[in-house]
Amino acid sequence: MEQHSLSRRKFLEKIALTSAGTVISARTFSQVSTNKPKLSTSNPKSPSLQDKSVLIVWGGWMGHEPKKCIAIFQPWLEEQGAKVTVSDTLDSYLDEELMGSVDLIIQIWTMGTIKRPQEKALLNAVRNGVGLAGWHGGLSDSFRNNVEYQFMVGGQWVAHPGGVIDFEVNIVDHNDPVTRGIPDFKMHSEQYYMHVDPNVKVLATTTYNADHAYWINGCVMPVAWKKMYGKGRVFFSSNGHHASDFDVPEAFEITKRGILWASESKYLPAEEWIQPAYPIIIC
Repeated sequence: MEQHSLSRRKFLEKIALTSAGTVISARTFSQVSTNKPKLSTSNPKSPSLQDKSVLIVWGGWMGHEPKKCIAIFQPWLEEQGAKVTVSDTLDSYLDEELMGSVDLIIQIWTMGTIKRPQEKALLNAVRNGVGLAGWHGGLSDSFRNNVEYQFMVGGQWVAHPGGVIDFEVNIVDHNDPVTRGIPDFKMHSEQYYMHVDPNVKVLATTTYNADHAYWINGCVMPVAWKKMYGKGRVFFSSNGHHASDFDVPEAFEITKRGILWASESKYLPAEEWIQPAYPIIIC
């Protein structure tokens, strides 16, 4: 895509220099083991997918190209040493043996309907420490009638003014390992307008202009965030309308790092933060 200021190779070289130790690599972050990964005592901030069990659940509306996204992320996950299971049914959440072995769930399921037992099983798994990661409508517009699910994710899509447009993503947390060393970047995609949990840890934002909805001119909206749901780490990015969004090196890198972060729920301490969106007034 012509608007990309950096090629993927040059971008990775840049962040390797500006953010030593944060470039995602199985060789950098992991030691091969036949056992389940354990909390590292040498470098607890370095995540690894080595020997982790990852469940990818896809379905719903096909417009968000779940199969193409799987074709991008499954090889990368396996290169990092993850054991990947791909499922096209929400009944996977009812498989107690499978869910008991999973470290991370990546869901790519837009505008679907989830049955109460399926939802309960998913919520319980994440609440008890399974990580959850996803992007765009595959995570934030999955089940519009399920508010507890939305509470877990941390946000719900409500609009994308103008449809597919040009916009900028601004990194707002330059210290978090998910975004450290990554510059602001441009996208040609859907600029998601969302209802967002005020206590997510915002990593990147976008700002709307008046071109398509004048009343939101200047509004700043989270694009990528982290949060906890019980013991489970949850990562979300609103990029990813089409699989080609991940041709943007910065968008792809943030998503990979977010997946890595979420995969450590069972092995690293929970991160604690309070970031209310509204000022606290003490009378």
